Amino acid sequence: MFSKRTNWNLEENAYARAVRRHRESGQSLLDLTISNPTICGFSYDEAAILHALTFSAALRYDPEPRGLLSARAAVVEYYREKSPGASLDPQRVILTTGTSEAYSFLFRLLCEPGDEVLVAHPSYPLFDFLAAIHDVKLCAFPLIYDYGWQFDFPALREAISSRTRAILVVHPNNPTGHFISCAEAELISAISREHDLALVVDEVFLDYELGVAEDHKKRHGTWMGSAKALTFVLSGLSKIAALPQMKAGWITVSGPDGLVGDAMARLEVIADTYLSLNAPIQYALPQLLAQRRTIQPQILSRIKVNLAQLDGRLARQQAISRLKVEGGWYAVLRVPAGQSDEELAIRLIEEQSVLVHPGHFYDFAHDGYLVISLLTRVEDFAKGIARLIDRK
Repeated sequence: MFSKRTNWNLEENAYARAVRRHRESGQSLLDLTISNPTICGFSYDEAAILHALTFSAALRYDPEPRGLLSARAAVVEYYREKSPGASLDPQRVILTTGTSEAYSFLFRLLCEPGDEVLVAHPSYPLFDFLAAIHDVKLCAFPLIYDYGWQFDFPALREAISSRTRAILVVHPNNPTGHFISCAEAELISAISREHDLALVVDEVFLDYELGVAEDHKKRHGTWMGSAKALTFVLSGLSKIAALPQMKAGWITVSGPDGLVGDAMARLEVIADTYLSLNAPIQYALPQLLAQRRTIQPQILSRIKVNLAQLDGRLARQQAISRLKVEGGWYAVLRVPAGQSDEELAIRLIEEQSVLVHPGHFYDFAHDGYLVISLLTRVEDFAKGIARLIDRK
């Protein structure tokens, strides 16, 4: 009765069972995996957010496939602040109900069933499901770590086949925090142009940059406006304004004019078919985007405090280390690989009441990695890290 594309293994795995049993026991659990900013103790401007949802114009149905012009103009203004002097036409913006829908639009735009999209690993696990339900095959090429993360370009080139339609990168990567460098960006764009591939760039964590000014000069900024290859940039309120519940995102399109024009015409038909982003959120988008000025400093402060705590604790021992992180909300720990990452994560739940993600959740190629969130409240983070590092 059901399609093969949804024939996932839905049985509870050992890790999920350990989490469920621990919570059912009534014991407290120090959660070092929290990624929902709305439950992390940040201070939101509640009055401004709620007021933004009261526009009376939203009571009238006036569908616009690409999204309301006022909302798209707010997206354009966001990028102008990110990259002064940058040029973005609101007509090259498509609004979506978050980046997941944006990926769905792009998979439909670019791929026939069985076509391939290249993606760097480690990577966000949701991509596998989004690709599967659109009959798209994800083909991995590795990020490698050598005093910092970098692309394995020979492996990327080798992964390209006659069915490849796009290269997907996350900037900065989730969960490694790797920002694509200017040199890497040049080469990725050149490869995309050489092989007639689209470039899909997920920038949801772009605003959460860490590190020193010298590092900043080496990093590529927003890909919005990239002209060498057909480039789709994805982002939205979920991370920029820490408002995942508002479900608003977008796609910007840049590159050679002929390709951009064709892509926008086709995307407009796809968007017109769904008309999924609701009117209240579209009218509210300028005000909701403005909330980034209130929330981002709080999140960046939390990340830096937790990183400092983590590094201070790690400095007192030698068994566990932290890999370099340049941005985003996560940190990757390298741990002794005497057991699988999942077995270690389960032991931490059962013996230390600490919740972390095993590296295989993000397609790390080998055991020996744990992923933790830097959004966790400072007190809980300190306790959880102490238990993780000092465990016997």
